[in-house]
Amino acid sequence: MADSNELRDRAKRALTRPATFGEDLDLDRYTFKPTEPQRLTVEDLSDEDRRLVEEVGFNPEGRDVAGSYIQFDNESFLADVFIKQEGLEVLPTRVALERYDWLHDYLWRAVPVDADKYTALSELREYDGYFIRAHEGQSIQMPVQPCLVIKRGKSIQNVHNIVIAEPGSELHIVTGCATPSHVERSLHLGVSEFYIKRGARLTFTMVHKWNEAVDVRPRTGVVVERNGIYVSSYAILSPVRSLQTYPKVRLIGRNARADLYTVVYGVGRSRYDVGGLLSLEAPGTRGKVVSRTIAKDQSEVTARGELSGQVSGVRARLECNGLLLSEEARIRAVPILDASAEGVELSHEATVGKVGADQLNYLMSRGLTEDEATSLIVRGFMHLKAPDLPPSLQRAIDEAVQMTLEKGL
Repeated sequence: MADSNELRDRAKRALTRPATFGEDLDLDRYTFKPTEPQRLTVEDLSDEDRRLVEEVGFNPEGRDVAGSYIQFDNESFLADVFIKQEGLEVLPTRVALERYDWLHDYLWRAVPVDADKYTALSELREYDGYFIRAHEGQSIQMPVQPCLVIKRGKSIQNVHNIVIAEPGSELHIVTGCATPSHVERSLHLGVSEFYIKRGARLTFTMVHKWNEAVDVRPRTGVVVERNGIYVSSYAILSPVRSLQTYPKVRLIGRNARADLYTVVYGVGRSRYDVGGLLSLEAPGTRGKVVSRTIAKDQSEVTARGELSGQVSGVRARLECNGLLLSEEARIRAVPILDASAEGVELSHEATVGKVGADQLNYLMSRGLTEDEATSLIVRGFMHLKAPDLPPSLQRAIDEAVQMTLEKGL
């Protein structure tokens, strides 16, 4: 484990290091306003806040969820296990690090602190975020719901999340991020580290609703041990000034599996640079990276995917499907297949096109207008379905995606 002084020294040296992908932001444009965290209750949420978080699937009343975490900017949070769920912890990261000395061993292990200027700045400023842990052998059937909200303009929200699924556990997380439409240009820094232990299973679903003035720079690392399973589903169906995300998943244990699903609905002049990397480092590991992207208006979407097969007998697939709804929009698919051992099986498929005339004509022949027909096709294309999810969790995801999509159609 690197000590805090070493981490800060590495971060300082990386403060001017641009990210490999995406627009390079001038960090001096944003201000960081640290404040003393304030504990919230559900009753403290205004009607406006309730409506905002509900649009990304967060239930303020805590119905049908195992626990909740919500954070506004860098200053106020709510963290609770809403039911007497044995073997589940939901805490602010700062509190968890103070409570557990061993947790420092996980800090900056899945995401390098000096990966780029964004990880560096995150370490050099105060941060909170959420710590979620499923204890060994515990099956947490109802989802945990974190939510991160930016309400202050011209500022930086800095969060560092740590999630641990201990051996043999099962955990489902459905998270939303949002900002009101009136917020001026701000930056979300979100470092997330996931550790899926031997035989554990974690599904992680994100629904994001930003606005056209927000820049978003998540930095995610995942480590999956023997027989572990990680399934991630990410949906952004709203405008954003720029988004650049490229989670890196390491399958380090025999027969580990990871599936990454991304859905993007590009609008306005938004710039989305999304994707993911699977590093298959142990025998029997397998996975997939799947993206579905729509671009309309003058939006641009870049969908990246990388599969790295490092030992014999691993298997993975990369899929990218894009749909253009405007002559001025643009979609790029950037696949990378990297095999460094015999017996590696990696495959990829990519398609980008416009709404088919046959589909439109068929639906219009059934009485729909062209706009109605296009909307129906888009809704079907945007369906976000990860395998093996509990039915109640799939319904919650469908409702959150459809509610957010309706705002943009």
